Amino acid sequence: MTNRRIVNILIVISLLFLTLIGYLTYFELSLKEKVSQNPFNKRQWAYEDDTVRGSIIDKNGIVLAKSDDKKRIYPFSNLYSHIIGYNSMTYGKSMLEAKYNKLLLGQDDFSTVFYLSSAKRAGYDLTLTIDHNLQKLASDRLGKRNGAVIALDPKTGAILAMVSKPDFNPNADTLAEKWLELTDNEKSPLLPRATGGLYAPGSVFKIITSAAAIEKGLDGETYEDTGKVTIKGKTFENYKTKAFGKINMERGFEVSSNFVFCTLGTQIRSEGLLEISERFGFNKTFDCDIDITKSRFPQKQADDAMSAALAIGQGETLATPMQMAMVTCAIANNGIMMKPYIVQKATNQNGFAVYEGKAQQLYKPISGEVASRIKSMMVNTVKKGTGSGASLRSYQVGGKTGTAENELTLKSEDKEHTWFVAFAPADDPQIAVAVMMEYSGGSGGENCAPIARDIIQKYLYK
Repeated sequence: MTNRRIVNILIVISLLFLTLIGYLTYFELSLKEKVSQNPFNKRQWAYEDDTVRGSIIDKNGIVLAKSDDKKRIYPFSNLYSHIIGYNSMTYGKSMLEAKYNKLLLGQDDFSTVFYLSSAKRAGYDLTLTIDHNLQKLASDRLGKRNGAVIALDPKTGAILAMVSKPDFNPNADTLAEKWLELTDNEKSPLLPRATGGLYAPGSVFKIITSAAAIEKGLDGETYEDTGKVTIKGKTFENYKTKAFGKINMERGFEVSSNFVFCTLGTQIRSEGLLEISERFGFNKTFDCDIDITKSRFPQKQADDAMSAALAIGQGETLATPMQMAMVTCAIANNGIMMKPYIVQKATNQNGFAVYEGKAQQLYKPISGEVASRIKSMMVNTVKKGTGSGASLRSYQVGGKTGTAENELTLKSEDKEHTWFVAFAPADDPQIAVAVMMEYSGGSGGENCAPIARDIIQKYLYK
């Protein structure tokens, strides 16, 4: 009997020991990084007391964030609130301040093992891909209107500018003073709309519908556009119910004909649109040095009416401005979508790079031939279609306008989201831009195209 009790006790102790080993192994492999980098972890703040946090600078060396003793200073206040974020003992960290906390504190295996000095540690400096002058222009042109502006290098995925409005001042004193106002504000100023806002993309989604139509051989048909079309009892109208008469898909793209693209939607069907949308990154997540909310395309099968709505970026389709900027980059870059990135490098006090961001291919949703066709359609949209507000004298610009209904358009007029996406120069694209305005009313050509034009012009004429 005594031996049996001893055996039972040994079994229980062994199980407890194995459970402890299992948990410690799981913690080391899965939870260690998350817990150690949690902005509310007191050990992090204790480490930060002995460290001069690294600076953050733009691609040209302009300082965007720096430390003065324990105080974090953001010289341009609101301008980088949705890129750099904030660093607060009370409210934690956000955006790049959180994502690159270890590097900003100079934490790596080498520094942890070999740091012996009693002097304050020096964190690593981050150099961004952002062009400060372009960032400022984008913010100024968006003004007090809510929305987002993004500029990317389509060949590398480098983020050149990224603005979300409304924004906030991340400096500690102002953040503490305004925190309750920021968190209670129905306009959600803490939301990074460029990467975290989800919106009906409207007619900019016709880029994806066009790709599907070309692949399926549906691009050779002609249509008698009467200004509106009724499908399964639901009527879809062109902007201001304008009728374009006898047109093909290319002309329908230039003038953003809902008649043409709703008809195409019934032929491609929802399952075809789903398949190509997912190739472009909808319903997918990927690792990135900024958090990007997953764009959504409904995965359930739909009837003809819903397929028509989906083909023009309505229905249950929701996209971030970043997603549509990436779609535009894929068209500009011969069908190759590069992964967006914003941190170019991290350097120590001796100027040695301890981390470098790299251009990486993310997806190849379409062939170069299909991309070339759509690129031509986008150039003609700016030349002689709805995107003429983005035209430049010295460079050919390709673009697509969008106007999207939302939950407020059912209650009142002039509450549509407006969009414009573009790239230039058409023969060798160096920049791609996406502009989105929330509940602005009007059209993307009127509201957003001139902003995209000014950003492209500033970048190309530098």
